[in-house]
Amino acid sequence: MRAFERPVGRLRIDHDAVAECRELAAEISADVESLARSNTTVSLERACLRLVGVDGVAGDGSEAAPTPNLVVDRVRSEVGLERGVLIPFFNSVAQGGRGIQATAEAIAAGEMTVSWPPERELKGVLAAATAEALTAVDRVAAAAQERTARIGSVGEAAKPWFYEIVATGNIHEDIPQAQAAAREGCDIVAVIRSTGQSLLDYVPYGATTDGFAGTFATQENFRLMRAALDEVGQELGRYIRLTNYASGLCMPEIAVMAATERLDMMLNDCMYGIIFRDINMQRTFVDQHFSRMVHALAGIVINTGEDNYLTTANAVDAAHTVLASHFLNERLASVAGLRREQIGLGHAFEIDPEVPDQIALELAHAQLVRECFPDAPLKYMPPTKHMTGNIFQGFLLDGMFNLVGALTGQDIILLGMMTEGVHTPFLSDRDLALENASYIFRGAATLAGEIRFEEGGDVERRAAQVLEECCQMLRKVAEVGMFGAIEAGMFADTVRTRDGGKGLDGVIRKGESYLNPIVDLLSDRVGATR
Repeated sequence: MRAFERPVGRLRIDHDAVAECRELAAEISADVESLARSNTTVSLERACLRLVGVDGVAGDGSEAAPTPNLVVDRVRSEVGLERGVLIPFFNSVAQGGRGIQATAEAIAAGEMTVSWPPERELKGVLAAATAEALTAVDRVAAAAQERTARIGSVGEAAKPWFYEIVATGNIHEDIPQAQAAAREGCDIVAVIRSTGQSLLDYVPYGATTDGFAGTFATQENFRLMRAALDEVGQELGRYIRLTNYASGLCMPEIAVMAATERLDMMLNDCMYGIIFRDINMQRTFVDQHFSRMVHALAGIVINTGEDNYLTTANAVDAAHTVLASHFLNERLASVAGLRREQIGLGHAFEIDPEVPDQIALELAHAQLVRECFPDAPLKYMPPTKHMTGNIFQGFLLDGMFNLVGALTGQDIILLGMMTEGVHTPFLSDRDLALENASYIFRGAATLAGEIRFEEGGDVERRAAQVLEECCQMLRKVAEVGMFGAIEAGMFADTVRTRDGGKGLDGVIRKGESYLNPIVDLLSDRVGATR
């Protein structure tokens, strides 16, 4: 069993500065929280329909359209979404005397009109919607209970958890690769999404075999992979976790599907889609709050995407931006009801290996994150930006990454591939990555509790510098606001505008009579701000 601990208190950092960063993050996030409370989106409303049982597609082939999309589109055009989709939808259920799915199909086909119920009937329709919402929210909560029961039955994997990506484009080919990875020592399987799925304003349906550089995130694909990992976990005597991506234009729907099929981790960051996929920031922040409430109740650990900042910015000069984003992500996750042990902050080993004292700098950065977030299941990302065709140097860099991860108590280790700069990794590459990590953690993990840094030494000074720069940056962000900071390119050296990007037309300001019992129940269950 791999020895593991989260070593804290080894760096003498300014804890008053850490407290100030948290206070600034709360101040900065206030506008985002207000935005999320006062707006809804088409994807959020579709997610609510999915939670109460609306699914399927209408039409065939390239003409097929998801039923939840069609229902929301009809409600928006005939009633408006300012008051939400659920009341008009359940009014149609009551009027037609059909079940939920049959009503949805009839609305999608244009066979039923939708309308807001008259005042004398509103109470009954709301009661029906609330009853279905309660069942749906209970189902989300049941995922957390089932996970706990399964871990108790088959056994928990020892930390740190080794995390590998599997994605051929074909779910039926992904499954044997994922099971093989688990048998070789992988603890978390991530099924990366097909290129461009985050930009689709609908969720593909069914099991898919035609993804490009990834496999489409669909509920059926989630179900198939979850069953396969449960099977191999039973065989191995340890629970194998499944990860996907709750980001993009369908973030709330994917979060709902993940909760329904008992996924364990979801990539879910406060700015990733805005910066790297040019998705409108208002759409992203509204969708994110709802998604995180779902994750909170389902017991899902989120992984944030700060590691991506260092693919576009210098990993030394921009180290403080990663830490600043951590404080913001922590705050926005907390107000959505996520517990600290569910907030898996991401960072990366991305300093150019030609930089003198690279390893010391990486140690300072990784240990600082651990000191600032002692309860977080940190996700540490391997080198990618400076990987080349020299696979031998790549293998060594991955070893150094593993060593820093072992010495600083990172919980989740995404395994580096020596062929990162050459081709999509083969199974043999993944096997070598597991061997590399297993050797380092077997041989060095106990050092995490032994290492001490010289007071006032290079590592401590570097950590202090990054923390101070982080604090200075958050002060500036507080002056201009979160939206202004993104518009100024303060994160990842990338400029986005408040009204730019994809998906703004799917943001709807809530009316005074907005009614959504799912949002209300989720907020109450997880203690989210309302």
